[in-house]
Amino acid sequence: MKTKLIYLFLIATSLSIVSCSKSDDNSVVDDGSSTPTTFFPVHTGNYWTFDVVSTGTSTRDSLYISGDTLINTKTYKKLKTLATPNGFHSTIVRNNGLRIDGSSLKMSGVFSIPTFVGNPYNINLDDFTVFKQNSSQGDILSTLSGTFDQTIQGYPLTFDYTLKTVSDGDLASYSANNNGVISNYNNLKKAKIILNLKITTIQSITVGGVATTVTVTVMSAQDVITSNSYYVENRGVVYTNTLMNYQLADLSQFNVTLPFPSSGTQTQEEFLHSSVTNP
Repeated sequence: MKTKLIYLFLIATSLSIVSCSKSDDNSVVDDGSSTPTTFFPVHTGNYWTFDVVSTGTSTRDSLYISGDTLINTKTYKKLKTLATPNGFHSTIVRNNGLRIDGSSLKMSGVFSIPTFVGNPYNINLDDFTVFKQNSSQGDILSTLSGTFDQTIQGYPLTFDYTLKTVSDGDLASYSANNNGVISNYNNLKKAKIILNLKITTIQSITVGGVATTVTVTVMSAQDVITSNSYYVENRGVVYTNTLMNYQLADLSQFNVTLPFPSSGTQTQEEFLHSSVTNP
């Protein structure tokens, strides 16, 4: 249960910050003139099932393209799941629109994510680049940075974040080992999502009999989510590994007890089980 709560907290945080973004800097710009990418086939009826393996658990996600959707005057393919997904990849794209813009795969959409710490968040994405076929390793595809405030069980928290997608290079071949079941792939391209997060709060203290307020660092800036997806031509995502990790500061001197664990580490893998992907 503890790891499940950690996972929900990190997923909810990473998604909710998109709706509160104060800046959107797409560092790698695609002018639309390059050859359209073939590494994520966006055709109505295409579907993927994934075995989602976390510590001590294994579940199955079913993801499919339901049809066209119009968002901000642009046409996308809408992604849906048969049930609430457990995997990071399926969670990120669920109910969103994907479109191919030259060699880039871009995502837009609006949806809500429930969390164990508060009300659901409204998520807004606007042409966020998640993959670019002709990028080089280390290229930043999209980045979002900003600050938002939230009060959780009486504690006013300020979140400073940077969410970015990064090209992670190519692989000539890769063998995914799903509990002894080996799947071999050739000509792969990798892209990752990284969330860097810092959390602070304002606390009242008394110094020399005088009441004052101080800014307390709840969590120093750190990469709390790193998720790497492997793309195969005409197949889409075939494997994703995600590391969720955070460490809160020692707040004992401020008598602060937050309503989630002070630290957490969880890894997750998503293995392609089956798919139908028409180009």
